[in-house]
Amino acid sequence: MAWFVFPFDNLVCMCLGISITVWFTLLLVFIIVPAILGVSFGIRRLYMKTLLVIFEWATLRMERGAKEKNHHLYKPYSNGIIAKEPSSLEQEIHELRGSANSLRSEPEFEMADIFYFCRRGVESIVDDEVTKRFSAQELESWNLLTRSNYNFRHISVRLSALWGLGVLIRYGFLLPLRLTLAVTGVGLLLVLTTMVGFLPNGELRTYLSEKVHLICYRICVRALTAIITYHNRENKPKNGGICVANHTTPIDVIILANDGCYSMVGQVHGGLMGIIQRAMVKSSPHIWFERSEVKDRHHVKGSFEIGCTVYPVAIKYDPRFGDAFWNSSKFGIVNYLLRMMSSWAIVCSVWYLPPMNREEGEDAVQFANRVKAAIAAQGGLVDLLWDGGLKRAKVKDAFKEEQQKLYSKITIHQELSKF
Repeated sequence: MAWFVFPFDNLVCMCLGISITVWFTLLLVFIIVPAILGVSFGIRRLYMKTLLVIFEWATLRMERGAKEKNHHLYKPYSNGIIAKEPSSLEQEIHELRGSANSLRSEPEFEMADIFYFCRRGVESIVDDEVTKRFSAQELESWNLLTRSNYNFRHISVRLSALWGLGVLIRYGFLLPLRLTLAVTGVGLLLVLTTMVGFLPNGELRTYLSEKVHLICYRICVRALTAIITYHNRENKPKNGGICVANHTTPIDVIILANDGCYSMVGQVHGGLMGIIQRAMVKSSPHIWFERSEVKDRHHVKGSFEIGCTVYPVAIKYDPRFGDAFWNSSKFGIVNYLLRMMSSWAIVCSVWYLPPMNREEGEDAVQFANRVKAAIAAQGGLVDLLWDGGLKRAKVKDAFKEEQQKLYSKITIHQELSKF
């Protein structure tokens, strides 16, 4: 029995087949092959410059429309809810006691001192410095993404139409393109690292592992339309040293690995990230550990304790094209990646800083703080005492002890020994 096919159905199937063939041919010629060869046609940078022109025009239109309607377009700048002036603990205790002779040669505890700590505690609750660091940055110029600023929508008909066109481009063209590239990159990584893992240890396995990782990372970078500018390449990390960078997002890995191969040390994950980690470790000596396990933390020494050369790297993302920060307590990895792929692009700068070594008489904490300060200064970042783990963990005892030591200098003129 023969099947009868309508001419219209045949035409649809033919057009669909041609479209899929053209789609994958364009991907292969303009994206995948250049990623394998490590070359670029400059399309992404031209795309970035075009976006900047559009954002500038949209900002001018918003300012004009807000002025005509007497709307407040920008929020007044503020460092926080509470106005604070920089001062030391000793100065504030001195002012609180209310007398120039309060801090006499034989200092002692005074009941009024507790009000200083009560006030600082209430200030920390009302104006939470930690939580603010993990919220999305509010942009002064609209990048045509509703997630970046909810006050800039529907200022005018033209801007609303432009925003609608942007939605069609991002979700109708860019997202399918990026998903195809992401699946290709991750799929190749899973298959090829597994195949390389069957080879015996040696130069061939090391060479193939580096090439596989580099190719797959370059494809994944293009899946995010990542536009990366690397500075001071003469300071790139070398074998035998440790690369240390500020950590904003999981894509920091592919941002750095797009320019060279690394053996990584990091938190073990589940889900999609866990599958990728298990595949990577088959062909390359990566180390994944569980921070909550005391045994794992004991086996994985800190980067600043083992006495080798540290290569600091500063990574700074441009929020005008998309917010790269991952709030892991709010979004899963798949949800986060979809948000990245539906943004305009991921634009960032990477600075390779000169190598640093531990100085004589310097402990690991002091060395780490010196490296952190150098990274923050180069990347234009805020150098804070605490790290990102504070958003879901208790305050470290070392922070409490530091305040106790400062107060002890006032009351007993001697520094307490380490607890």
